[in-house]
Amino acid sequence: MENSRKKKIIIIGPAYPYRGGPSTFVSYIYKNICDEFEVKIFNYKLLYPSFLFPGTTQYDKSQSKKFIVPSKRIINSINPFNWISAAVKINNANADLVIFDWWHPFFGPCHFSISKLIKKKYGNKILFITENFISHEQNKVDKILTRLGLKNAGCFLALSKTVGDQLRINFPHKIIYRSELPSFDLYSQSENFDRKTERTELNYSDEDKVLLFFGYVRKYKGLDVLLEAFPQILRRIPEVKLLIVGEFYENVSSYTQIINRLGIEEKVKLINEFVPNEKVGKYFTASDLSVLPYRSATQSAVLNVSYSFNKPVLVTNVGGLSEFVKNNETGLIVEPENPDALAEGVVKFFELKNQIDFENNIEKFKNRKGFNNLAEIFNLIIEGN
Repeated sequence: MENSRKKKIIIIGPAYPYRGGPSTFVSYIYKNICDEFEVKIFNYKLLYPSFLFPGTTQYDKSQSKKFIVPSKRIINSINPFNWISAAVKINNANADLVIFDWWHPFFGPCHFSISKLIKKKYGNKILFITENFISHEQNKVDKILTRLGLKNAGCFLALSKTVGDQLRINFPHKIIYRSELPSFDLYSQSENFDRKTERTELNYSDEDKVLLFFGYVRKYKGLDVLLEAFPQILRRIPEVKLLIVGEFYENVSSYTQIINRLGIEEKVKLINEFVPNEKVGKYFTASDLSVLPYRSATQSAVLNVSYSFNKPVLVTNVGGLSEFVKNNETGLIVEPENPDALAEGVVKFFELKNQIDFENNIEKFKNRKGFNNLAEIFNLIIEGN
Protein backbone atom coordinates (compact mmCIF):
# COMPACT_ATOMS: atom_id res chain seq x y z
CA MET A 1 0.00 0.00 0.00
CA GLU A 2 1.27 3.46 -0.87
CA ASN A 3 2.51 5.42 2.10
CA SER A 4 0.03 8.28 2.55
CA ARG A 5 1.77 10.05 5.41
CA LYS A 6 2.12 13.80 5.22
CA LYS A 7 5.53 15.01 4.16
CA LYS A 8 7.42 16.67 7.00
CA ILE A 9 8.74 20.22 6.71
CA ILE A 10 10.90 22.10 9.22
CA ILE A 11 10.94 25.90 9.03
CA ILE A 12 13.83 27.71 10.70
CA GLY A 13 12.72 31.26 11.34
CA PRO A 14 11.13 33.69 13.80
CA ALA A 15 7.53 33.33 14.91
CA TYR A 16 5.44 34.50 17.86
CA PRO A 17 6.37 35.88 20.41
CA TYR A 18 8.59 37.86 18.04
CA ARG A 19 7.09 40.78 16.15
CA GLY A 20 7.68 42.18 12.71
CA GLY A 21 7.61 41.18 9.06
CA PRO A 22 9.71 37.97 9.14
CA SER A 23 7.65 36.58 12.04
CA THR A 24 4.42 37.43 10.22
CA PHE A 25 5.76 35.85 7.04
CA VAL A 26 6.70 32.58 8.78
CA SER A 27 3.24 32.47 10.32
CA TYR A 28 1.69 32.85 6.89
CA ILE A 29 3.83 30.05 5.46
CA TYR A 30 2.66 27.78 8.26
CA LYS A 31 -1.01 28.64 7.76
CA ASN A 32 -0.66 28.25 3.99
CA ILE A 33 0.79 24.72 4.04
CA CYS A 34 -0.15 23.09 7.37
CA ASP A 35 -3.11 21.22 5.92
CA GLU A 36 -0.96 19.49 3.33
CA PHE A 37 2.28 18.99 5.28
CA GLU A 38 3.37 18.17 8.79
CA VAL A 39 5.07 21.43 9.70
CA LYS A 40 7.37 22.26 12.59
CA ILE A 41 8.78 25.72 13.20
CA PHE A 42 12.15 25.84 14.94
CA ASN A 43 11.96 29.34 16.38
CA TYR A 44 14.60 31.45 18.09
CA LYS A 45 15.05 31.56 21.83
CA LEU A 46 17.38 34.51 21.16
CA LEU A 47 16.81 36.45 17.95
CA TYR A 48 18.87 39.63 18.32
CA PRO A 49 20.98 40.54 21.35
CA SER A 50 19.17 43.46 22.96
CA PHE A 51 22.05 45.88 22.39
CA LEU A 52 21.83 45.30 18.62
CA PHE A 53 18.08 45.82 18.35
CA PRO A 54 17.18 49.46 17.53
CA GLY A 55 13.51 49.29 18.57
CA THR A 56 11.83 49.28 21.97
CA THR A 57 11.17 45.53 22.08
CA GLN A 58 11.55 42.46 19.88
CA TYR A 59 8.34 40.96 21.23
CA ASP A 60 4.78 41.20 19.99
CA LYS A 61 2.61 42.99 22.55
CA SER A 62 -0.57 42.73 20.46
CA GLN A 63 -3.83 41.62 22.01
CA SER A 64 -4.86 39.92 18.77
CA LYS A 65 -3.59 36.34 18.64
CA LYS A 66 -4.37 35.60 15.00
CA PHE A 67 -0.69 35.51 14.10
CA ILE A 68 0.25 32.89 16.68
CA VAL A 69 1.39 29.54 15.29
CA PRO A 70 2.98 26.61 17.16
CA SER A 71 6.77 26.65 17.35
CA LYS A 72 9.70 25.34 19.34
CA ARG A 73 12.11 28.02 20.53
CA ILE A 74 15.44 26.21 20.22
CA ILE A 75 17.87 28.46 18.29
CA ASN A 76 20.25 31.03 19.75
CA SER A 77 21.48 33.28 16.93
CA ILE A 78 24.88 33.99 18.54
CA ASN A 79 25.81 30.75 20.33
CA PRO A 80 27.89 28.31 18.22
CA PHE A 81 27.36 25.47 20.72
CA ASN A 82 23.62 25.95 20.33
CA TRP A 83 23.96 25.70 16.54
CA ILE A 84 25.42 22.22 16.95
CA SER A 85 22.60 21.04 19.21
CA ALA A 86 20.00 22.61 16.88
CA ALA A 87 21.52 20.78 13.92
CA VAL A 88 21.33 17.49 15.83
CA LYS A 89 17.61 18.08 16.46
CA ILE A 90 17.01 18.90 12.82
CA ASN A 91 18.87 15.78 11.68
CA ASN A 92 16.96 13.63 14.15
CA ALA A 93 13.64 15.02 12.93
CA ASN A 94 14.00 13.17 9.61
CA ALA A 95 12.21 15.90 7.68
CA ASP A 96 11.54 15.80 3.95
CA LEU A 97 12.45 19.48 3.55
CA VAL A 98 14.25 22.03 5.72
CA ILE A 99 13.44 25.69 5.07
CA PHE A 100 15.51 28.64 6.28
CA ASP A 101 13.84 32.05 6.27
CA TRP A 102 16.55 34.53 5.23
CA TRP A 103 16.15 38.28 5.65
CA HIS A 104 19.33 39.72 7.20
CA PRO A 105 23.10 39.07 7.01
CA PHE A 106 23.35 39.13 10.81
CA PHE A 107 22.20 35.50 10.70
CA GLY A 108 24.93 34.46 8.26
CA PRO A 109 27.17 32.58 10.73
CA CYS A 110 24.20 30.90 12.42
CA HIS A 111 22.54 29.80 9.20
CA PHE A 112 25.83 28.73 7.62
CA SER A 113 26.78 26.59 10.59
CA ILE A 114 23.42 24.87 10.99
CA SER A 115 23.00 24.27 7.26
CA LYS A 116 26.56 22.93 7.02
CA LEU A 117 25.89 20.47 9.84
CA ILE A 118 22.71 19.15 8.22
CA LYS A 119 23.91 19.22 4.60
CA LYS A 120 25.16 15.63 4.60
CA LYS A 121 21.71 14.37 5.58
CA TYR A 122 19.48 16.75 3.63
CA GLY A 123 21.57 17.83 0.63
CA ASN A 124 19.38 19.60 -1.92
CA LYS A 125 16.39 19.43 0.43
CA ILE A 126 17.67 22.60 2.14
CA LEU A 127 15.65 25.56 0.87
CA PHE A 128 16.45 29.18 1.65
CA ILE A 129 13.50 31.55 1.23
CA THR A 130 15.15 34.89 0.51
CA GLU A 131 13.06 37.90 1.50
CA ASN A 132 16.11 40.07 0.79
CA PHE A 133 19.49 39.22 -0.71
CA ILE A 134 21.57 42.04 0.78
CA SER A 135 20.27 44.26 3.57
CA HIS A 136 19.11 47.76 2.66
CA GLU A 137 22.01 49.41 4.49
CA GLN A 138 24.48 47.07 2.80
CA ASN A 139 28.25 47.16 3.23
CA LYS A 140 31.16 44.81 2.50
CA VAL A 141 30.63 42.86 5.72
CA ASP A 142 26.95 42.34 4.85
CA LYS A 143 27.91 40.95 1.45
CA ILE A 144 30.40 38.53 2.99
CA LEU A 145 27.93 37.37 5.63
CA THR A 146 25.19 36.93 3.04
CA ARG A 147 27.30 34.72 0.78
CA LEU A 148 28.39 32.75 3.84
CA GLY A 149 24.87 32.33 5.19
CA LEU A 150 23.44 31.15 1.87
CA LYS A 151 26.37 28.96 0.86
CA ASN A 152 24.84 25.60 1.81
CA ALA A 153 21.45 26.15 0.22
CA GLY A 154 20.27 23.29 -1.93
CA CYS A 155 17.92 25.69 -3.70
CA PHE A 156 16.30 29.09 -3.26
CA LEU A 157 12.85 30.60 -3.25
CA ALA A 158 13.00 34.28 -4.24
CA LEU A 159 10.11 36.58 -3.36
CA SER A 160 10.83 39.11 -6.10
CA LYS A 161 12.41 39.11 -9.55
CA THR A 162 15.10 41.47 -8.27
CA VAL A 163 16.19 39.02 -5.57
CA GLY A 164 15.97 36.14 -8.03
CA ASP A 165 18.30 37.97 -10.43
CA GLN A 166 20.79 38.64 -7.62
CA LEU A 167 20.74 34.98 -6.62
CA ARG A 168 21.36 33.83 -10.21
CA ILE A 169 24.44 36.02 -10.41
CA ASN A 170 25.88 34.79 -7.12
CA PHE A 171 24.70 31.16 -7.21
CA PRO A 172 24.46 30.35 -10.94
CA HIS A 173 24.24 26.58 -10.44
CA LYS A 174 21.39 26.59 -7.91
CA ILE A 175 17.71 26.14 -8.75
CA ILE A 176 15.76 29.29 -7.95
CA TYR A 177 11.99 29.13 -7.51
CA ARG A 178 9.71 32.19 -7.44
CA SER A 179 6.83 33.20 -5.25
CA GLU A 180 5.49 36.43 -3.74
CA LEU A 181 4.70 37.87 -0.37
CA PRO A 182 1.02 37.31 0.41
CA SER A 183 -1.54 39.99 1.07
CA PHE A 184 -1.41 40.11 4.87
CA ASP A 185 -5.18 39.93 5.20
CA LEU A 186 -5.21 38.90 8.87
CA TYR A 187 -4.74 42.57 9.67
CA SER A 188 -7.90 43.51 7.82
CA GLN A 189 -9.80 40.60 9.35
CA SER A 190 -8.75 41.27 12.94
CA GLU A 191 -11.20 44.08 13.69
CA ASN A 192 -14.12 45.93 12.14
CA PHE A 193 -12.93 49.35 11.05
CA ASP A 194 -15.09 52.27 10.03
CA ARG A 195 -13.57 55.11 8.02
CA LYS A 196 -15.60 57.90 9.63
CA THR A 197 -14.92 56.60 13.15
CA GLU A 198 -11.19 56.21 12.61
CA ARG A 199 -10.91 59.64 11.02
CA THR A 200 -12.83 61.27 13.86
CA GLU A 201 -10.48 59.70 16.41
CA LEU A 202 -7.50 61.04 14.47
CA ASN A 203 -9.11 64.50 14.15
CA TYR A 204 -9.51 64.25 10.38
CA SER A 205 -12.59 65.40 8.48
CA ASP A 206 -14.30 63.72 5.53
CA GLU A 207 -12.79 66.35 3.24
CA ASP A 208 -9.19 65.74 4.31
CA LYS A 209 -6.98 63.85 1.88
CA VAL A 210 -4.77 61.66 4.05
CA LEU A 211 -1.39 60.28 3.00
CA LEU A 212 -0.10 57.40 5.15
CA PHE A 213 3.55 56.55 5.74
CA PHE A 214 3.47 53.32 7.74
CA GLY A 215 6.14 51.10 9.28
CA TYR A 216 9.41 51.45 11.11
CA VAL A 217 11.54 54.38 10.00
CA ARG A 218 15.05 54.03 8.63
CA LYS A 219 17.01 56.08 6.13
CA TYR A 220 16.30 53.75 3.21
CA LYS A 221 12.54 54.23 3.68
CA GLY A 222 12.81 57.81 2.34
CA LEU A 223 10.52 59.56 4.80
CA ASP A 224 12.70 62.67 4.53
CA VAL A 225 12.05 62.76 0.78
CA LEU A 226 8.30 62.64 1.40
CA LEU A 227 8.57 65.47 3.92
CA GLU A 228 10.52 67.61 1.44
CA ALA A 229 7.83 66.95 -1.17
CA PHE A 230 4.96 67.78 1.15
CA PRO A 231 4.94 71.60 0.81
CA GLN A 232 4.57 71.20 -2.98
CA ILE A 233 1.67 68.81 -2.45
CA LEU A 234 0.08 71.17 0.05
CA ARG A 235 0.19 74.11 -2.33
CA ARG A 236 -1.79 72.14 -4.89
CA ILE A 237 -4.00 70.19 -2.49
CA PRO A 238 -4.65 72.42 0.56
CA GLU A 239 -6.73 69.76 2.35
CA VAL A 240 -3.93 67.15 2.30
CA LYS A 241 -2.65 65.69 5.58
CA LEU A 242 0.32 63.42 6.27
CA LEU A 243 -0.02 60.61 8.81
CA ILE A 244 3.29 59.03 9.88
CA VAL A 245 2.88 55.87 11.93
CA GLY A 246 5.73 53.63 13.02
CA GLU A 247 8.64 53.19 15.36
CA PHE A 248 11.71 55.26 14.56
CA TYR A 249 14.89 53.17 14.35
CA GLU A 250 16.95 56.36 14.18
CA ASN A 251 16.82 59.77 15.79
CA VAL A 252 13.30 61.15 15.39
CA SER A 253 14.58 64.71 15.89
CA SER A 254 16.17 64.74 12.43
CA TYR A 255 12.66 64.35 11.01
CA THR A 256 10.92 66.78 13.35
CA GLN A 257 13.57 69.35 12.40
CA ILE A 258 12.58 68.95 8.73
CA ILE A 259 8.90 69.30 9.65
CA ASN A 260 9.61 72.46 11.64
CA ARG A 261 11.88 73.92 8.95
CA LEU A 262 9.20 73.43 6.32
CA GLY A 263 6.48 74.87 8.57
CA ILE A 264 4.15 71.89 8.08
CA GLU A 265 3.61 70.98 11.74
CA GLU A 266 -0.15 71.51 11.61
CA LYS A 267 -0.51 69.19 8.61
CA VAL A 268 1.65 66.31 9.85
CA LYS A 269 0.66 63.83 12.53
CA LEU A 270 3.55 61.70 13.81
CA ILE A 271 2.88 58.57 15.88
CA ASN A 272 6.23 57.14 16.97
CA GLU A 273 5.34 53.61 18.11
CA PHE A 274 5.19 50.02 16.97
CA VAL A 275 1.56 49.36 16.10
CA PRO A 276 -0.06 46.23 17.60
CA ASN A 277 -1.79 43.96 15.10
CA GLU A 278 -5.32 44.87 16.13
CA LYS A 279 -4.69 48.61 15.52
CA VAL A 280 -3.03 48.41 12.11
CA GLY A 281 -6.35 48.74 10.28
CA LYS A 282 -7.17 51.98 12.06
CA TYR A 283 -4.56 53.90 10.08
CA PHE A 284 -5.11 52.27 6.69
CA THR A 285 -8.88 52.72 6.98
CA ALA A 286 -8.47 56.41 7.78
CA SER A 287 -6.10 57.12 4.88
CA ASP A 288 -6.55 57.63 1.14
CA LEU A 289 -3.12 56.63 -0.13
CA SER A 290 -0.25 54.56 1.28
CA VAL A 291 3.09 56.17 0.33
CA LEU A 292 6.32 54.17 0.15
CA PRO A 293 9.05 56.64 -0.92
CA TYR A 294 11.87 54.10 -0.50
CA ARG A 295 15.46 54.62 -1.60
CA SER A 296 15.93 50.85 -1.93
CA ALA A 297 13.72 47.79 -1.63
CA THR A 298 13.23 44.19 -2.67
CA GLN A 299 9.61 43.97 -1.64
CA SER A 300 7.75 45.48 1.28
CA ALA A 301 5.31 44.02 3.77
CA VAL A 302 3.80 47.52 4.06
CA LEU A 303 2.70 47.30 0.43
CA ASN A 304 1.07 43.93 1.09
CA VAL A 305 -0.68 45.20 4.20
CA SER A 306 -1.91 48.16 2.14
CA TYR A 307 -3.35 45.75 -0.41
CA SER A 308 -5.03 43.74 2.34
CA PHE A 309 -7.16 46.86 2.95
CA ASN A 310 -7.48 47.45 -0.83
CA LYS A 311 -5.58 50.68 -0.24
CA PRO A 312 -3.79 52.13 -3.32
CA VAL A 313 -0.07 52.78 -3.05
CA LEU A 314 2.47 55.28 -4.32
CA VAL A 315 5.87 53.60 -4.60
CA THR A 316 9.28 54.47 -5.96
CA ASN A 317 10.81 52.52 -8.82
CA VAL A 318 13.47 50.72 -6.78
CA GLY A 319 14.45 47.08 -6.47
CA GLY A 320 11.51 44.73 -6.63
CA LEU A 321 9.03 47.17 -5.10
CA SER A 322 7.46 48.30 -8.37
CA GLU A 323 7.05 44.67 -9.53
CA PHE A 324 3.97 44.46 -7.33
CA VAL A 325 2.28 47.66 -8.51
CA LYS A 326 0.32 48.07 -11.73
CA ASN A 327 0.89 51.71 -12.58
CA ASN A 328 -2.33 53.75 -12.69
CA GLU A 329 -4.31 50.63 -11.69
CA THR A 330 -3.32 49.50 -8.19
CA GLY A 331 -1.21 52.56 -7.48
CA LEU A 332 1.42 54.82 -8.99
CA ILE A 333 5.16 54.44 -9.54
CA VAL A 334 7.56 57.41 -9.39
CA GLU A 335 11.31 57.91 -9.47
CA PRO A 336 13.17 57.60 -6.13
CA GLU A 337 14.84 60.36 -4.10
CA ASN A 338 12.95 63.01 -6.06
CA PRO A 339 10.57 65.24 -4.07
CA ASP A 340 9.20 66.80 -7.29
CA ALA A 341 8.31 63.38 -8.74
CA LEU A 342 6.78 62.30 -5.45
CA ALA A 343 4.63 65.44 -5.28
CA GLU A 344 3.49 64.96 -8.88
CA GLY A 345 2.59 61.35 -8.10
CA VAL A 346 0.39 62.35 -5.16
CA VAL A 347 -1.37 65.06 -7.18
CA LYS A 348 -1.92 62.64 -10.06
CA PHE A 349 -3.41 60.03 -7.73
CA PHE A 350 -6.08 62.40 -6.47
CA GLU A 351 -6.82 63.47 -10.05
CA LEU A 352 -7.30 59.81 -11.02
CA LYS A 353 -9.11 58.70 -7.88
CA ASN A 354 -12.60 59.33 -9.27
CA GLN A 355 -11.71 57.90 -12.68
CA ILE A 356 -10.02 54.63 -11.71
CA ASP A 357 -11.44 51.94 -9.44
CA PHE A 358 -8.21 51.32 -7.54
CA GLU A 359 -9.86 49.10 -4.94
CA ASN A 360 -11.37 46.73 -7.47
CA ASN A 361 -8.09 46.59 -9.38
CA ILE A 362 -6.22 45.69 -6.18
CA GLU A 363 -8.73 42.93 -5.43
CA LYS A 364 -8.13 41.43 -8.88
CA PHE A 365 -4.38 41.80 -8.49
CA LYS A 366 -4.40 39.96 -5.16
CA ASN A 367 -6.30 37.06 -6.68
CA ARG A 368 -3.53 36.43 -9.21
CA LYS A 369 -0.62 36.69 -6.81
CA GLY A 370 1.73 33.75 -6.56
CA PHE A 371 1.93 33.02 -2.84
CA ASN A 372 -0.51 30.15 -3.14
CA ASN A 373 2.06 28.16 -5.10
CA LEU A 374 4.12 27.38 -2.00
CA ALA A 375 2.80 23.85 -1.51
CA GLU A 376 3.44 23.09 -5.18
CA ILE A 377 7.02 24.36 -4.95
CA PHE A 378 7.73 22.43 -1.75
CA ASN A 379 6.41 19.23 -3.31
CA LEU A 380 8.60 19.75 -6.37
CA ILE A 381 11.69 20.09 -4.16
CA ILE A 382 10.78 17.07 -2.05
CA GLU A 383 10.25 14.98 -5.15
CA GLY A 384 13.59 16.10 -6.54
CA ASN A 385 12.33 18.22 -9.45
